[in-house]
Amino acid sequence: MTLHLVPWHGVVLVVGGVVAGISGTAGGITSLVAYPLLLAVGIPPLTANTTGSVAMLGSGIGSTLRAGPEVAGHRRTLLRWLPVAVAGSALGAVLLLATPAGLFARIVPFLVAAGAVLLLVQPRIARWNDRRRARVPTGLTAAAITGVTLYNGYFGAGSGVLMIAVLLLSVEPRLLRANALKNVLLVTADLLPAVLFAFFGHVVWSAVLALGVGTLVGGLLGPGIARRIPQRPLRLFIAGSGFVLAVWLFLQAP
Repeated sequence: MTLHLVPWHGVVLVVGGVVAGISGTAGGITSLVAYPLLLAVGIPPLTANTTGSVAMLGSGIGSTLRAGPEVAGHRRTLLRWLPVAVAGSALGAVLLLATPAGLFARIVPFLVAAGAVLLLVQPRIARWNDRRRARVPTGLTAAAITGVTLYNGYFGAGSGVLMIAVLLLSVEPRLLRANALKNVLLVTADLLPAVLFAFFGHVVWSAVLALGVGTLVGGLLGPGIARRIPQRPLRLFIAGSGFVLAVWLFLQAP
């Protein structure tokens, strides 16, 4: 798509991309910064969505390169759930290209808010589940990851918060490690949708370049920052940001 950005728009997108990349890799809320930024520089909503999906690969790639210590020991987890995540996001991307986004946009705020609530109550749920000594059924985990990644491919804003909540409840009870697993799963799942959007959707490539450079830098910095933040403040920050995003999306819904 041809849309000419003025030079200061590029500067805004690079700087904002760094913030978005740090926020996303440390807490799953890249879109809280990136999507409004794309709207602010004059890109229409649906095009901002597809453009952001391509640009924010930088954040995921950067965080994945730094995720080694946190995902150590989770090779089998990744081999099990990566195909599910890729399939869900690909289906979501196809739905986005084939259907209008209006109805789904009305549901999105409630999904994001639900993820934030799950994140807050996860420690209590985990303690209750430990007392029961029961594992979350594999089928339920598969359904939840499919649902989150389908949403991620379709719209994506807040999908990181939802994925962290699912992983904390089913796969990895430690927030920092669950966050790293989320980064690896979602960047892999985002690859095919990005290709589909690039060839069949509307993408503003000048915005992709500026925002992508910023998110890559932020993605490289984010994991190191997350390692230095205590678990409780990080959990509250992610959940609070999720609620802010949910309110913003609700106000923006058609």
